[in-house]
Amino acid sequence: MTLAENDNSPPCIKGKGKARHPEPSEQTPLLLHHNEVAPSQPRATDDENVDLESSSDARRRLWSKLVFVFLASLSSCIVIFLLLVLLAFFYAARLSDVSPEDVLENALVIQGPYRVSVLDVTADGGTWIQVQARAGIDAGSIMGADMDDDEGTFYNIWKSFGQWGVKMLGRVTVDVSTVQIFSQRQALLATFDSPPFELPLTVDPPYDDSWLSPLSLTLLVVPTRNASDVNQFVHDSWHSGAASVHASIPSVIVSGGSTNKDGWRHMLRLQRLGIQTQLSMKLPPIPGLPTPGRDVPLPSISQLITLQSFGVQSEAKDVTVHALATVINPVPPIMNLIAPSLPFIISLPGENHSSVPIASVHTDPFTLTHPSVTLTISGSILPLPTDPSASISTFISRYLSLEPNLVSVACPLFPSFAVDMEFPAPSSKPHILRNVTIHDMKIKPNSASTGFLASGSVFARIVLPKGMDLTLDVTRVFPDVLVFDGEVHELPTLLLPQQKDEEELPDPLPEHAFGHIRPEDWLEATSVQVDSEGEGSIFAVTADMVNVPLEVLPGRQKQFSNFISKVVFGTHGALAGLQGTTDVGVHILGLPFRDHEDTATEMDLLGLPFQGSVRVGMKDLLV
Repeated sequence: MTLAENDNSPPCIKGKGKARHPEPSEQTPLLLHHNEVAPSQPRATDDENVDLESSSDARRRLWSKLVFVFLASLSSCIVIFLLLVLLAFFYAARLSDVSPEDVLENALVIQGPYRVSVLDVTADGGTWIQVQARAGIDAGSIMGADMDDDEGTFYNIWKSFGQWGVKMLGRVTVDVSTVQIFSQRQALLATFDSPPFELPLTVDPPYDDSWLSPLSLTLLVVPTRNASDVNQFVHDSWHSGAASVHASIPSVIVSGGSTNKDGWRHMLRLQRLGIQTQLSMKLPPIPGLPTPGRDVPLPSISQLITLQSFGVQSEAKDVTVHALATVINPVPPIMNLIAPSLPFIISLPGENHSSVPIASVHTDPFTLTHPSVTLTISGSILPLPTDPSASISTFISRYLSLEPNLVSVACPLFPSFAVDMEFPAPSSKPHILRNVTIHDMKIKPNSASTGFLASGSVFARIVLPKGMDLTLDVTRVFPDVLVFDGEVHELPTLLLPQQKDEEELPDPLPEHAFGHIRPEDWLEATSVQVDSEGEGSIFAVTADMVNVPLEVLPGRQKQFSNFISKVVFGTHGALAGLQGTTDVGVHILGLPFRDHEDTATEMDLLGLPFQGSVRVGMKDLLV
């Protein structure tokens, strides 16, 4: 047996094939040495291919998901956009059918105004005012987005989208052109201008007013200059019991969002042209006045204004005026008005239907109170024209006779408006001339006629009514006196200037009157101011009377003879009563009264009544 035959090892096969590791046996070590590590195995190449295939699949799946998400998002956006377009088109169509009357009656809610403040007055008679109120727009009622009616699930969802859109919009900006207000007779009463303002929107508001928002609106109000149209409107409103006007608005632009912000909301824009609407407000009851109605006459301005007090005072360069008046407040209590100082011109009636401006006054700033407003008034006497005596004397004469005077009150801010009202008479008759007597009176026959002449010093006290603290300088008097046998107990009637007639005597003649003293011209006089004693200013006036005619009244010779007998045979003479009127020429300190040469001069107070007495003794009777 050869060696080869006894060898159990496998046969050696020669060739170029790859070397193979022997099959593991019990003697095969668990860990191979480094130099025994086999070269790269074919299995590693297979793993790389698998990894590449897995990565490619993951990328394909990711792209598929991204495409799906993109398409889904795009589809959702298109659907939402179409839904919004449909929603906007639907509600825009509804808004296009909404009339201004529907908005005013069903959507716009205004509570107030609570306060009206006068900010400024323009040169053309306009007034800037600020109106504060609470307001809101119930958009759901005009857009059909309210939930009052249950119309099914679909409609409720649709309305929910509409409510969501209103809440997203939030508020609107309203830009109104010049508003013209006409009376029912188509007479222009006023125009209103305002800058753009905001109004909040809401849907399904509660039944109370908690949803309303504060509104501050600035308006330029320009009233008409036609006073007759205003007077007619006031009369019509009073007789109908309501103030009814016609409002004309050329253009109204409503845009979404606030006035000072831009954005998508401002793309929502709605314009209305040629808006015409009727507004009416029932006149509220006014305390102290009758209820308005067709058969009820319109109250005069004098019934609305009560003069509580007034006074005048001489200053170095002018005469100041101050007064306190109350005015019935016709405005509802819900509104408060803050007014600045307001100027007024007070005039007296003049000749040929003219007027004489006599005072420029202004009110202190005031607020409305109820039921009446108290006005504090102050000012000064205006420079008077060259001949105001007739107007002023008529005013004083009527005032002293307890008769009201007609005055005209105009506001320079509104020159076309002038209100005629009554200046009230005092509660008691003022007694201006007091303690009238004749000192050192002498009576003697008139050699030129059958009458007599009287001489002496006329004395009187001028007592101005309380509140008239004037500084006077009486320079002359013109008395017209009836002489009585005995004391006179009744004041004469005050004659108005236009009623005065120098030849006229009372008809019938007063009882016990026997003589008439009237000088041919003015008597020079002097005056001295004395203590007021709780009255107005008081002055002692003296005028010398020399040989003034004393005429015996017709048919009263017997009464004159009886008086002379008392003088001659009486122990203390006889008491002669004096009664009449007198004109007084006076300088008033500070009164800006000038003549044609611009020189300060005096004014005449005409027809002041007086009464007094003088005792005549034997030594005073010169026969």
